Amino acid sequence: MPGHTRLYRRGATYYHRAAIPTDIQSTYPKTEEKFSLKTKDYDKALKLVREAAVEVDKRFEEHRRWLKQQTQPIRTELSQDEIRKVGEVYYAHLLQEDEDTRDSEFYDVEDHQDFERPRQTFEEYEELTDDLDTVDRKANARGKVLPFYMDEAEEVLSWSGIRLEKKSPSLKAVAKELQAVSINATKAIKERNTGEVVLTPATHALEPESLLPLLSHAKDKWYKLKKIEGTWRPKTEDMYRVRIAQFIEVVGDRPINKYSKVDGRRFRDIILKLPANWDKEKDLRGLSLERAASRADKLGIKPMSITNANKVVGLVFSLWKWISKYYDESLVNPLDIPKLKVKAHARTERDPFTVGELNTIFMSPTYIGCKSPSGWRYPGDTSLKGTGRYWVPLIALFTGMRLGEIIQLYTDDIREEAGVHYFDINEDGDDKKVKNFNSIRFIPVHQELIAMGFMEHVKQRMLEGEKRLFPDLNMGKDGYYSSPFSKYFRYFLEAVAVKHSKNAFHSFRHCFEDACRDSDIAYEQMDSLQGHSAGGMKDRYGRGYFLRKLSKAMQKLQYRDLDLSHLHL
Repeated sequence: MPGHTRLYRRGATYYHRAAIPTDIQSTYPKTEEKFSLKTKDYDKALKLVREAAVEVDKRFEEHRRWLKQQTQPIRTELSQDEIRKVGEVYYAHLLQEDEDTRDSEFYDVEDHQDFERPRQTFEEYEELTDDLDTVDRKANARGKVLPFYMDEAEEVLSWSGIRLEKKSPSLKAVAKELQAVSINATKAIKERNTGEVVLTPATHALEPESLLPLLSHAKDKWYKLKKIEGTWRPKTEDMYRVRIAQFIEVVGDRPINKYSKVDGRRFRDIILKLPANWDKEKDLRGLSLERAASRADKLGIKPMSITNANKVVGLVFSLWKWISKYYDESLVNPLDIPKLKVKAHARTERDPFTVGELNTIFMSPTYIGCKSPSGWRYPGDTSLKGTGRYWVPLIALFTGMRLGEIIQLYTDDIREEAGVHYFDINEDGDDKKVKNFNSIRFIPVHQELIAMGFMEHVKQRMLEGEKRLFPDLNMGKDGYYSSPFSKYFRYFLEAVAVKHSKNAFHSFRHCFEDACRDSDIAYEQMDSLQGHSAGGMKDRYGRGYFLRKLSKAMQKLQYRDLDLSHLHL
């Protein structure tokens, strides 16, 4: 085929002929772009087919833009910033169009002696520019928008696939912007006509405003769904709300497709500089998160542990994990970054109590006699055996139960079946909470608790008509029974001089785990007793080990070198 892939001759006449690109074949209105160039002269046909090919390629591109536009929902309005950007795109387009006209050269009678004039002269172009400018300025001065720019508005918006309602007030606002921009572009073109150098700005078609929600809106949606599911407790929700608000404070509130892992790393790096309770630090109060982190770093204040920092990042990660599944987009989870490795074993975050510490705890005035319920620090003749402060640590030691699980017990949660007394850990009550499904379980009552008179305590509470086993232990303002007791128990450990940075009430749970190992209790039985996930155990036994099997395991449990016989009846 001579000279150009789209040049085609039929008889003596030359034609332009092009196949429709594969990506638009099914929607393009023609099967091919074929039309006569209306010449039999080869050289002239070659020139015309090149110009025609450019125009046809523009049609293909316009069709692609149209297809893209059809996938976008119809917008009711545009922001002022979007309208301004539309104007910037149009301004660049007009100057580029002017450049193209000049690049194709004006017709000059001195250089072209042939009769036919294929292009306009420079003078004609100048005159046309002045005429158009006069029309635009006249309309602008009268506050009118020319119909031409209403059509141009739809065309320019289509470049970015944006569709506006026909009655949208933004459509006229865009047209008005284009008319004003045209006046400014004409001014630049006139300067070029005098020989001035005016550069065409480098710009791109307007990127449509994100149709995805702001992060603040997405997280509100997540909170609502969590409430419907009922999987969150007030304290859990508060924890998530605080950390997600901090993330937004640090990196800003943007459409959810406008975040990257740079944002995630920035948030993590700030968290790593903050103390565990930074808002309680006198030198950091009232500061923004970023400023507090910077100041804490300068003052050398000890930052939170890597484990806690990973937990903070993990809370925000959970929101982004939900976002990536909920929205039909390929979204980046900015917190999908490697966790910082903790050198120490996870167990070292909390130490079990030593035998010496346990002996000290259970030989304290709370257990052998104190001055009064409020004077529990001092020796005396008052017994606290009927109180939660007395029984809760002992139950934790011999069951491995979590603090909240113990305090929320009802009297009818202590049951008997086949001669086995057991704790029924459940969430059958408005004031009850469990950590997860595995936390719902049976735990046989250890013989040491029975020897200490625990079953007598249960019977006494039943005789008194009490619903709760420990009615003297009130719920905290955060909706958790564990909060007030945790605070008290810290004071207790300090009072008996065994408190250090790595022990707390949860240390009883580690004591129980160590004792299970020391007593040769099988791991799967340990998991069942503690409410841990245990795939193999579930597969064999369904919802848990049979009560008798667990009771047999529990009665093997012993603490070597710990003598609590002074607490027996």
